Amino acid sequence: MTTADPRADLKAVESLLAFWAEAGVDAAYAEEPIDRVAEGKARLLARPAAPAPPAAVSRGRAAAPQPDIAAGLAEARALAAAAGDLEALAAAIAAFDGCGLKREGATQAVFARGNPNAELMIVGEGPGADEDRQGKPFVGRAGQLLDRMLKAAGLEDRVFITNTVFWRPPGNRTPTPAEQAVCAPFVERAIELVKPQMLMFAGGASAKAMLKVDEGILSLRGRWFDWKAETGDGHALPAMPTLHPAFLLRQPAAKKKAWIDLLTLTERLDRPSRPH
Repeated sequence: MTTADPRADLKAVESLLAFWAEAGVDAAYAEEPIDRVAEGKARLLARPAAPAPPAAVSRGRAAAPQPDIAAGLAEARALAAAAGDLEALAAAIAAFDGCGLKREGATQAVFARGNPNAELMIVGEGPGADEDRQGKPFVGRAGQLLDRMLKAAGLEDRVFITNTVFWRPPGNRTPTPAEQAVCAPFVERAIELVKPQMLMFAGGASAKAMLKVDEGILSLRGRWFDWKAETGDGHALPAMPTLHPAFLLRQPAAKKKAWIDLLTLTERLDRPSRPH
């Protein structure tokens, strides 16, 4: 049912198109829309009930092999520890085979971009389609919005940006906790090498993985936490979760909250150190 104001219909269509673009849909294959739900119902009604498979066949069918998380984590820790600089760490990530995402359609590893001596390190969720093509994180529409926000806050050349996983999840789905865990040693090593003053976690998936919490991003955002590496000297870094820029594209009204978070973080970053 359409509204009385055609402009409202246009805004709704634009919002829907933006949603599908962020989900990775970049092509249409027909001139007219097709009601797939109705089509599927018709097929189900016309299809005879399939007989149950023989029990012997069901028992004999092998399950798809799953990655060995423990072995992958051990390998990731060893490779990360051996990386003496960011270039070596990028090479170690590219050579790493312990994350199943590498074999699920990603074309290359996507590690990081930004200032290697940054005061602020931003950790997002995972690469999308644009990032997979270009080999750098946050380069699509969400990344462009992030860059504009960073520039407006005076942080344009003061950040180093990476993700919790380094290969694009199929369909831009959220990476699983296991996928994030097996990549975590590389993220921690990047933090050790960059030595930022503080961290920002973009989105709920990043915040939950990095802080080991279950709260939603609307509850976590704008709050300060102490982040500590699983290994190392136990030195804590101040960290703030905020809304992911992809969410802001879908919910423009939330940009104000993210901007407040960024200004709060910038104020603390630029706050003069107290004399001892």
